[in-house]
Amino acid sequence: MSAALEAHLRKALAGTSEQHRPLVDLEWPKLVQRALKPLLTNLREAAVLVPILMRPEGYSVLLTRRADTLRNHKGQVSLPGGRRDPEDSSLAACALREAQEEVGLPPENAEIIGYLDDYPTTTRYRVTPVVALVQPPSQFAFDAGEVAQVFEVPLSVLLDPSRYESRILSKNGLNVPFFEVNHGGQRIWGATAGMLRDFCRKVV
Repeated sequence: MSAALEAHLRKALAGTSEQHRPLVDLEWPKLVQRALKPLLTNLREAAVLVPILMRPEGYSVLLTRRADTLRNHKGQVSLPGGRRDPEDSSLAACALREAQEEVGLPPENAEIIGYLDDYPTTTRYRVTPVVALVQPPSQFAFDAGEVAQVFEVPLSVLLDPSRYESRILSKNGLNVPFFEVNHGGQRIWGATAGMLRDFCRKVV
């Protein structure tokens, strides 16, 4: 089963690359798109890792809950990642560096198998999700200054389209749609859920 799933993931993401990165369809109403367009221009580059842990008992995706002391998105669930630094040779290198800094994931344990569509955020980043198959280390050592908790969600949950619930966020008089996944007491929502839903759509 694991070999078949691995082959399926590789096939689904074949042909994606860092050089060809379309923007994801946010599925926002035109009114919301027009109102938020100024926030989605001149975006800075960032990358996150979608770490698929290849455990004998089944594949899972590693996620983090951000520290409550952070300035932005505190306490929210996210994928390991951050903005691209000048020394990062690529967006994949950025995602791997951030994953090592945040959760102690050795870069040599991760094999990049593809990319998802870029995801723009209202904090003015264009985030590139980098998908990797990961041989999990014996333990993850997370940076308590950035990460409050590290946890895993079964890949089967995140590849189930019915788990993505549509929600509305009222912001500055606008009703902005977003997606949400709830599992094991964890609420995954916003950009992270949007990226994972794009992953689900590409793979399922």
